[in-house]
Amino acid sequence: MTDRVIFHAPTAGSLARARRNLLNFRAMAPAAELRIIANAAAVAAALEHPDPDTDAQLVLCRTSLTRQGLNNDAGVAETDSAVVAIARLQQAGWQYIRA
Repeated sequence: MTDRVIFHAPTAGSLARARRNLLNFRAMAPAAELRIIANAAAVAAALEHPDPDTDAQLVLCRTSLTRQGLNNDAGVAETDSAVVAIARLQQAGWQYIRA
């Protein structure tokens, strides 16, 4: 069975932790499906401080982008709503970790 894990990052600090957690998890389980879902303040932090080692697994909340007046010029993946995406992934068997 392949591990499938969501790291939820709603703050700048939790985004930094999620990125470290993802790298650590990937080192121990290279076949794992890993995703960071960022919303709230983590969205601005993700855009201000890109990370080439984890941004391919990063998904930004479009609601947070809109409410903060931010543009995703970097082309990071987006979802309409972080909370809906997290709920649907959990229903599909993904494990949730609040970073």
